[in-house]
Amino acid sequence: MTSSTETGGVTHTADKDYNLVWYVEACLSNALRLETYIEDAERAKDTEVADLFRKAQADSRKGAELGKRLLRARLDGS
Repeated sequence: MTSSTETGGVTHTADKDYNLVWYVEACLSNALRLETYIEDAERAKDTEVADLFRKAQADSRKGAELGKRLLRARLDGS
C-alpha cells in the first residue's frame, strides 16, 4: 500500500525511517514464523523443505540485520 499523503504527520516519523522500522519488524516476524515451519517439516521428516525454510530464515535474519544497521545510522544522524 502506497500513501502519498503520509509524510510523518500522523506518526511523527519520517516515512523512510518508518519504512525501515516496518521492514526490520517484517523480517524478524518472518524469521520467527519460519521456525515453526522448519519444526513442522522436521516432524514430517522432510529435510528438503526444512532446508528451504532454513535458507529463507537466514535471509530474513540478514535482512533484519541490514535494516537495523541502516536505521541505526540514520537515527544517529550518520
